[in-house]
Amino acid sequence: MRVSGDWLAHGGTQQVLAVLGPVAFAVGGCVRNDLIGVPVADIDMATAHLPDQVIALAEAAGLRAVPTGIEHGTVTVIAQGRPHEVTTFRRDVETDGRHALVRFSTDMLDDARRRDFTMNALYADAGGVVHDPLCGLPDLIARRVRFIDDAAARIAEDHLRILRFFRFHAWYGDPDRGLDAEGLAACAAGVGGIARLSAERVTTELLKLLTAPDPAPAVAAMAQSGVLAAALPGAGARLLAVLVHLETAPPDPIRRLAILGADTGALRLSRKDAARLDLLRDGMAKATPPHELAYRHGAAAARDIALLRAALFEVPPPARLEADIALGAAARLPVSAADLMPGLQGAALGKRLKALEQRWIDGRFTPSRDDLLN
Repeated sequence: MRVSGDWLAHGGTQQVLAVLGPVAFAVGGCVRNDLIGVPVADIDMATAHLPDQVIALAEAAGLRAVPTGIEHGTVTVIAQGRPHEVTTFRRDVETDGRHALVRFSTDMLDDARRRDFTMNALYADAGGVVHDPLCGLPDLIARRVRFIDDAAARIAEDHLRILRFFRFHAWYGDPDRGLDAEGLAACAAGVGGIARLSAERVTTELLKLLTAPDPAPAVAAMAQSGVLAAALPGAGARLLAVLVHLETAPPDPIRRLAILGADTGALRLSRKDAARLDLLRDGMAKATPPHELAYRHGAAAARDIALLRAALFEVPPPARLEADIALGAAARLPVSAADLMPGLQGAALGKRLKALEQRWIDGRFTPSRDDLLN
């Protein structure tokens, strides 16, 4: 079997593979995605060369080599404007569930065995020929996410693989096939290890999971196995499927996080995402009409809140939703503080202006300036 995407034919990628020679291969996500027709984003490579050799070969060819993770064997080689993460073949010597002590290797099989899932242990040479040292191709073709060798052992090496198992099923698994039974059982048995993971790693994985086209079946399996409660205390999975069914906009992990009803205090969200999550949850809990939401918070927030309310009550969004949102988003208050001065000052001025604004909103923005002032 071969890969033949534009990512492999790119002059920069071919140049890096040529410079490193026959002991260098594209590996992991780029090969996996090409084979199943999913767009390729990042290009990872694996090689028998040691990091210092990679740097020397790249620089001798006039390429820029950046030691981005040289202590772990990774060098980023930039060719024709494209970055390629090149990592020396490795084997695990010692693991503690969060970090691994590795040794460099010259054997592709060593490198393959330290990866997480069979569909990620696929390599391709410069000609696109796929090398499959662990027989992962049948799993990939069947869209079956399966741990390499013993699932419990892979999880013990890195507990984040529990969350990755569900994330990969949401993105690459067969939606009509249940999750791999051995992998699911191992995740349930190892759920206590999630508490040892950093909040940053957990947050990143959960947001990637919730960005999948339909993460609901995977999240439901997380709930049944106890993983969801460990990663997101208080979360419920049922309404996520309703929300996904109602969505017409692209997947949004923050909107979907809002419907889970979880305690997200332990997550490491950006300030922007945290503020948006609070706004969506607050909007769900109140009865503020869509036209007012759009006026105060913008069309996108109003649409998200309306969608979340619909999912919460398991009903379609209001028929007039888009018209009400457009009305509110375009509205501009026809009075200002200057219209109330000098008769009013300070707190009294602010209170009066706020009351007039609410009257105007309740009137669906129809009261004129004269109506409000008189």
